[in-house]
Amino acid sequence: MSGVDWERRLYLTAHPFAYPLLRGLARRGPIVRVPRLGVVVNDARLAREVLMDGETFRKDGPGSPGDLWTPILGPSVLLNMEGEGHRALRRRLTELFTPSYVDALCARVLAEPLGRMADRLARGGVVDLVDTMRVMAGTVIGEVIGLEAGTEDDYRHLFEQGEEIVSMVSLRTRRFSPAQVVRARAVLDPLGDIAAKAYAAGDESTVMGRMRALGLSEAEARGAAGAFFLTGTETVATLVPRLIALLSDAGLLGRVAADPDGLLDRAIDEAMRVTTPTPVMLRSVHRGVEIGGVAVGPGDRVLIATYNCCRAYGPFDLDRPHPSELRRLWFGAGPHFCIGYPLAMAETRAVVRTVLAAAPLEITRREAARGVLIPTYRRLVVRSAGSAGSAGSAGSAGSAGPARSAGGSAKEAV
Repeated sequence: MSGVDWERRLYLTAHPFAYPLLRGLARRGPIVRVPRLGVVVNDARLAREVLMDGETFRKDGPGSPGDLWTPILGPSVLLNMEGEGHRALRRRLTELFTPSYVDALCARVLAEPLGRMADRLARGGVVDLVDTMRVMAGTVIGEVIGLEAGTEDDYRHLFEQGEEIVSMVSLRTRRFSPAQVVRARAVLDPLGDIAAKAYAAGDESTVMGRMRALGLSEAEARGAAGAFFLTGTETVATLVPRLIALLSDAGLLGRVAADPDGLLDRAIDEAMRVTTPTPVMLRSVHRGVEIGGVAVGPGDRVLIATYNCCRAYGPFDLDRPHPSELRRLWFGAGPHFCIGYPLAMAETRAVVRTVLAAAPLEITRREAARGVLIPTYRRLVVRSAGSAGSAGSAGSAGSAGPARSAGGSAKEAV
């Protein structure tokens, strides 16, 4: 089965009804009004226009992400803010994730798990990249919110807690029910307590300590920790297995492995375009305007079909240049472009470089995940085809046993 077929299978397995609907809407044109759903944008240029206009298209109105996340994260967590308050908080938080800081953070906290994975591949063992990424994503986000070092099972459980909350979201969800809010708070409140403890300690080598030094209040730090927890795991965890699969299916693993400095970032961007970690973005219309010839007014809900916008440029192609209107659209644009982008890239680079160092690689087993928001693999098992011990190892179970379905991101991060 080709990479295109596997990507389609992932979507159909995760969303057997919503995916055909989404793709059908793409054939209706660049923008279309859909009863009970909203005004759907399928064109990258129009999507960028919407995202750049934070005064007209907002995240804090009816039908916006604010309706969804404010009851569990509080009122001031970027992803539910607009205006000067948003700009002021964003300016302070952006200083948290400088490229040098996140590179050092990932190198430090992922050194041991990356070393174990590299050793296993070198010895001819198999690695389930889905389970591996759940552990690594949990490790990184645990460091961000101030968790003390734990075991792989601790980090796997942390990831699953976020997955439990995100799994409550569907493409039609506008608000959490009271029972869902209670469930989410039961997960997030203890994590907020951990973040508050790290904030109070004031150690500026930690993210929470740096928040205090930057002048954020404890409540803002707690809210940011919850937002980072929900938004900072699924993007990377779901991308890495799909990136390796796309490169393998296209026969490009060896090419990128031979020149990671020149090709890895290009491969990551192209894989993100194809997989689209934020397949849909929501905005609430604040004032009357036209988008692509369609009139919208206050109270209208705009649904940016990011997946349609990105996939309009064709299947995975390492040599395809991205036009300006498409540039990293999956991370948003304008005032809400994801501040966690440097961290996501640093983590992805660190893991993928380690995997590619074991090339040539072969995929020995893969399955699509069901019941997830972001389509992904339930497991994707690889081994090094060139290692001395690779013969006969394909039947092994994976790096840490079978993984449960990986979750998905329900938003763009900020």
